[in-house]
Amino acid sequence: MTTEAKPSPRERLLEAAATLTYRDGVGIGVEALCKAAGVSKRSMYQLFESKDELLAASLEQRASAFVATLLPAADDDRSPREQILHVFEQVELQAGAPEFRGCPYLAVQIELKDQSHPASRVAHRIKENLTAFFRAGAEQGGASNPDLLARQLSLVFDGASARAGIGADRLTGLIAPTVGTLLDAAGVR
Repeated sequence: MTTEAKPSPRERLLEAAATLTYRDGVGIGVEALCKAAGVSKRSMYQLFESKDELLAASLEQRASAFVATLLPAADDDRSPREQILHVFEQVELQAGAPEFRGCPYLAVQIELKDQSHPASRVAHRIKENLTAFFRAGAEQGGASNPDLLARQLSLVFDGASARAGIGADRLTGLIAPTVGTLLDAAGVR
C-alpha cells in the first residue's frame, strides 16, 4: 500500500495562491490564502517574503503547465500554420469550461497595473514567450511580416481569452476563422 506524501506548506500556499487569485483576483487577502492552504501567516512569511512574492512564485510554478496545455509538443511535425492554430484550438477548448476566467497571466497584468510588481514581471515574461512562439511560427511559415503577425496573434489570443473569461462571448466558430484570416493575409502556410 503506497501513500502519497502530503504537500508541503510551500506547495499548499502556491496551489492556494494560484487557485484563489485565478478565481477571485489578486486582491485576495493573506488570511484567505493561508486558510485555504492550511498554513499560518507566520509560516507563510517564513516561506515567502511577501504576498507579492507568493503570487509571483505561484505564477512561475504554473507556467510550464500553462505552456504544455497551449503549445504543441516540441517534436510536433505539423506545419507552422497548424501549430499556431493549435494554440487557438486549445483556448477554445479551455474557454468552454465553466471555471474558465481567461488567461491567468493577462488577468494578473491587468489587475496589478504595476509593471514592476514581481507577479507582473513573471506574467509579462510568459506572455512574451507566447508572442515569441507566434513569431517563430510566422517566420517558419513564410509570413510577410512575422513581427506584426506575432503581435496580431497575441492580440487575438488576449482578446478572445478575456472576452470568453468574462462570459461576453463564446469562442466556438469565431477564433479559428479569425486566426485563419490573419494567417492567410500574412501568407503563412
